[in-house]
Amino acid sequence: MTMRTGFTEGEVCWTDLQTGDVDAAKAFYAAVFGWRYEDLPTPDGRSYAQAFLGDGLVTVIAPQPPQQEAAAGRWNVYFATDDARELAAELAHSTGTLESGPESVGGAGVMVFFAPPGGGSTGAWQAGSHFGAARIQEPGALAWAELLTPEPQAAVGCFQQLFGHEVTEYPQDDGGTYTTLTVNGTEVAGIAPLPADDGGTRQAGWQVYFGVPNVADAVEAAVAAGAVVLVAPEDAGDAGALATLQDPQGGVFSLVEV
Repeated sequence: MTMRTGFTEGEVCWTDLQTGDVDAAKAFYAAVFGWRYEDLPTPDGRSYAQAFLGDGLVTVIAPQPPQQEAAAGRWNVYFATDDARELAAELAHSTGTLESGPESVGGAGVMVFFAPPGGGSTGAWQAGSHFGAARIQEPGALAWAELLTPEPQAAVGCFQQLFGHEVTEYPQDDGGTYTTLTVNGTEVAGIAPLPADDGGTRQAGWQVYFGVPNVADAVEAAVAAGAVVLVAPEDAGDAGALATLQDPQGGVFSLVEV
C-alpha cells in the first residue's frame, strides 16, 4: 500500500483513542493489529503512544483528560481542513456547534472539535508537521468511519457546508438511507441513522473501522486479549464481513475485511 503524505480538505485524515489506561490499551491493540509504539510525553507529565505499522504512523493512544479519567475510552475522528480558524468561524453560521478550539498543538497543527446537529463530537485538523495517518485502507489501519446520528439529513447538510462534501445515498431495506460523504469522487465517510436501543439511551457518535485480513480470526485474537463482542462477525454484502468490539477500557471499534 502506498504511504500517504497528505490529505485533501474533507477527507478523514486521523483518529486517536483517549483511554484511562494507555499501557493496557497498547497491549490490547498490539495483540489485535500488531502495532508497535513510540511513547512521547504530554505537558502534564504523562505520555501518549504513537502506533505504527512498520514505519507508517497509524494512530495515537492518549490518556484521557484528568476530568474524564473514569469515562470509557473513546475513538475520535478528524477531518482534514485547510484552515481550522476559518472553519471555527463558519460554525457560527452553520447548524453545527463549536465544542473546542481552534487550538494550536505546537507545530503539529491546529485542532477544532465540533458537533453536527444531532450530536457526535467531530475533530477537524489543519496540518502542520503532522498531516495525519501515513497508512490507511489496509490491515491494521483505519479503513472507514461513519457517524451514527438521530438527525442524519441535518448532519449531512452541516458537513457539506463546512467541507464542501458531495454525497451518495444508498436506500436501506428498513426504509432509511445510508449516506456517504465524497471528496473528488471518492467516498470518505458515512452517515447513518442512529439505531434505536431498548433503553433509548444510545447517543450519536463516530464508529471507526479497522481493516483486517480475516474478521473471525481478528475477533478471536481480540477476545483472547480481553475484548467484549458487541456485534458478532456477520456478512454485510459488498462491505464484506464486519464485527464490532469493545476494548477492555471501554473503547468501541469495528473490524472490516480489506
